[in-house]
Amino acid sequence: MNNRIELLKKLLEENKDVSDYKINRTNTLSSELFFVHRTLETSRATDVCDTGVTVYVDHDGKKGESAFAVYESMTETDLKLKIAEAAARAKLVFNEPYDIPGGEKTEREVPSNFRDYEPKELAAKIAEAAFKADRYENGSINALEVFVYKHVKTVVNSKGVDVTEVKYDAMIEAIPTWNENGESVELYEAYRFTEFDADEITAEIDEKMKEVRDRKHAVKPAEKIEADVVLNVKEAGELFSELASDLTYASVYSHYNLHKIGDDLQNGDGDKITLEMKGAMKGSEYSAAFDADGVSLADKKIISGGKVEGYFGTNRFASYLGEKPTGDLKCVSVEKGSLTDKELAEKPYLECVSLSGLQIDLYNDYIGGEIRLAYYRHDGLVEPVTGISMSGKLSEVLAGIRLSDKTKVRGYYGGPYKVLLKGMEII
Repeated sequence: MNNRIELLKKLLEENKDVSDYKINRTNTLSSELFFVHRTLETSRATDVCDTGVTVYVDHDGKKGESAFAVYESMTETDLKLKIAEAAARAKLVFNEPYDIPGGEKTEREVPSNFRDYEPKELAAKIAEAAFKADRYENGSINALEVFVYKHVKTVVNSKGVDVTEVKYDAMIEAIPTWNENGESVELYEAYRFTEFDADEITAEIDEKMKEVRDRKHAVKPAEKIEADVVLNVKEAGELFSELASDLTYASVYSHYNLHKIGDDLQNGDGDKITLEMKGAMKGSEYSAAFDADGVSLADKKIISGGKVEGYFGTNRFASYLGEKPTGDLKCVSVEKGSLTDKELAEKPYLECVSLSGLQIDLYNDYIGGEIRLAYYRHDGLVEPVTGISMSGKLSEVLAGIRLSDKTKVRGYYGGPYKVLLKGMEII
């Protein structure tokens, strides 16, 4: 791998049109298991390298850039041609000038207990934990695929950046199925994680088994539901990610941001939102030590007590704004609130389990979505419902929002595992 990078550096530096360059290389090792029902059909290991080169050309007082993929089969002649073509394309791009980052040399590893296992052994343990949830008379896991990954990511550039990071994660792809009265319902589940916890894996797949069962039994409510709406962890993450996306350096520079520092997002009596963008968060596969530019990631609190406190973003747009780059932060961390499970159960509410996609429009002050499955919890009853939608005014929802006092990490999000929205219309 190092020989390939050294060759690319040599060829890039020989091309007089190239002002700067960046090389991104990821080597991914995997152990994979494929089951049909409980029968192991295929077991394999892979070793894959992905390399990309970005060429920068300073011209006419501007900075152009262009990127291309590098394949292992490419000869030195092929690479020279690709570099020349990229440099020519970069001359057609007229970005404002900025300095690419420089100087850092480091090797890091994102902590994970995956290191304690052989990859094939770990994949087998993950499959065993998943199949423990296959315990329902009318339910089954029709297919299960397990992938255990080790990623070695390297960024090298013309300014002396030379950083390498080792990361681990795993993914389960499952098809939970429910068969009853001659009819069948299936779901697709993709679950990623970075720490092995057998009980947590079983609980996650068991939750999906119950979900597919309840989809079979869910009906459209006979009457309009008047109740608060509760989002679970996936949609909670989508809500807070949307708020964060408005506060990037890129949005500010392009004048796309709706809110600015000092703005109050919550003029009401709900739980106050405190949101921090992070480079790493235990349990998140998005955790990293540095971004694609090789910039070390620096956590940044952007919302505190419901008010905008700062912005975050990459080296390029930080440079334009005269700000310190935080790097391309991926993890959204939200502080817990005051809503207990006991308090939540005191009033009727509609718990959204599956949406076609949470729809948020900051500029039109809208939040809503079509509901595929929800639980209407009232009077001691739990009714699975479907065929309905919800909508509300985002500013009013944020004003009265309640955040659970328990947190969970899922994907890029870590924060309250339930979020209660008041004032939503359910139709």
